[in-house]
Amino acid sequence: MSDNKDLAIILSKCDETNKAKVMIVKNQDLLAKIASRIELCNPKDIFIHTGSAEDCEYIKKMSLETGEEEPLALAGHTIHFDPPTEQGRVVKQTYAVEDEGMYVSSLANAMPRIQADGLIQNNMKNIMDGKTMLVGFYIRGPVGAPTAYASLTISDTWYLAHQQDNLYRCNISDFEKQVDLIGLFFTNTHSKGSLNTKEAYVMTDRKNKETWAWNVSYLGNCALIKKGHHRLANDDAIYSHRGEWLSEHMFITGMKMKDGSFVWIDGAAPSGCGKTTTAMAGDSFIGDDLAQIWIAEDGTIRSVNPEIGIFGIVKDVNIEGDPILMERLRNPGSEVIWINVLIDDKGVPHWEGNGEDAPKSGKNFRGEWTEGKTDTDGKPIPISHPNSRCTIRSRELNNFNETAANDANGVETKVFTYSGRDADTMPPVVASLTPEEGVTFGADIASQTTATEVGAKGEVKRSPWANAPFFLGALGDYMDGQFKFFTNSKLKTKPVLASLNYFLTDEARGGTTKKLLGEKRDVRVWLAWLARLANNEVTGIKTAIGIIPTFEEVSDIFNELIPDKDYTREMYNKQFALYVDNIITRIDMQVEAYKKEANVPEIYFETQAAKRVRLRALKSEKGSVVIPDQLVEMA
Repeated sequence: MSDNKDLAIILSKCDETNKAKVMIVKNQDLLAKIASRIELCNPKDIFIHTGSAEDCEYIKKMSLETGEEEPLALAGHTIHFDPPTEQGRVVKQTYAVEDEGMYVSSLANAMPRIQADGLIQNNMKNIMDGKTMLVGFYIRGPVGAPTAYASLTISDTWYLAHQQDNLYRCNISDFEKQVDLIGLFFTNTHSKGSLNTKEAYVMTDRKNKETWAWNVSYLGNCALIKKGHHRLANDDAIYSHRGEWLSEHMFITGMKMKDGSFVWIDGAAPSGCGKTTTAMAGDSFIGDDLAQIWIAEDGTIRSVNPEIGIFGIVKDVNIEGDPILMERLRNPGSEVIWINVLIDDKGVPHWEGNGEDAPKSGKNFRGEWTEGKTDTDGKPIPISHPNSRCTIRSRELNNFNETAANDANGVETKVFTYSGRDADTMPPVVASLTPEEGVTFGADIASQTTATEVGAKGEVKRSPWANAPFFLGALGDYMDGQFKFFTNSKLKTKPVLASLNYFLTDEARGGTTKKLLGEKRDVRVWLAWLARLANNEVTGIKTAIGIIPTFEEVSDIFNELIPDKDYTREMYNKQFALYVDNIITRIDMQVEAYKKEANVPEIYFETQAAKRVRLRALKSEKGSVVIPDQLVEMA
């Protein structure tokens, strides 16, 4: 029988301990997948990761012994350095496998099936010769949640397994339960290979629900259970559960109300645009990056976080803006994996924007570093790469709600926000007038590119729902799923959909500096206002683009939540003035772009046209810049 053959192949690579672990596996498709990878990659032996404490400790030990990580001064803290040429996602070498009749997004790189299969076979054949193959059984979310996908990870890298232990649940029995519940599992096969970035590839095979990566070690490229399997989950939500499920690039955080209840908020933002900071601004957070969302039988929207940890950018993380995270990063008691920061001669990590005195020398992503060191172009090398990261389990942070995070029923979600690095267009917070207009907030995200992508130059580009890099089908299909979800007749209450922006600059509002118009910590006030709007505790002002808060509403919240800040009406008028021409230009740019996309629903163009008419009328009556007091007069 073929299953006996598969099992024999696996057992031939196992010692007695791992043979016993393999015998736990009952799913024949799972055994067949592992056996096929053994035949292709040809490892000297395999390690079966059950998720036990013993397995987790062994993985960490091996990552240190192989030099993939190094210990630091604080117990439990380690450092990993990626190649200097691979400090973010290798976007130009990331491909979707293209099958005949399967549309691939215009924002993704496509590679025909025959070419992709040949590339995979040629590069992965015998790539693990002489190495140990690690096989991990991970679950992307709480066991029993309908959207918690099982993800099999196969790799030759102990560091990858150590990272995933801090980011995902791992258990063979639970894995198989989720496969039985959902009816499928994802697979990621990775090898660090030669770590030659020029010869690296990252592949997503939607048809076979697989991802592949080689010659990479940056987590966003090799731990494809994260964004790679997010792509597969997104694909499944839109093409198998359209209008019922969503798979989003969103944080999940809760604002505590006066009666002790929580209003849960999901928020989208491109990588490097403040999702972790915003998640931490909540009173009780669940996740900082991804959300699996569905409409429950009772008509509520429910959300779970696929992850149990954060893989967060540390640039500009400091005690003022991120006190909860900083308390754990600078004190003993937590396991932290640092990535591409500078390590001084005392074994202490440092990074750009931490608000502390920087050392004069150390080791960073470019090797030995001293103050004033320059690259080949003569540009100063910073102490840490802008995409430097840390990994820490969420339960280590004192505002993490572990009970809610592990609830297979998810949390009831009443608010959804959409944001990017928007220096000059949208006010800090605007709630949509209708669900359809809320969907356009997500569709119209435009953001300055960040260091999360290798080769990013800082230009402003479209970033629909902050999820476009992670959806490989037609953007019009994805948009249709959004419209169908948020207008679904099953919803007992329509959620608040909102634009969120704390990247407005002083310069864009008549000032002379490029500094932020406000502070990062202000986002807590904007979240609180949205939570109160969802609970009908505030009303705001209806405008041509949506509902904005009154000065009195946000002033009261500032006094309550950030009492040491003097929030003035002058600041309010600067932040919430409507710069009509900028908004119209943004709408026109997006409409023209979507005209070139396949399957875009007509409701998008109709909604944008109606908004544009309102804006033109506002400009005709009040001018190009309209302050909130003028909007109140109109009401």
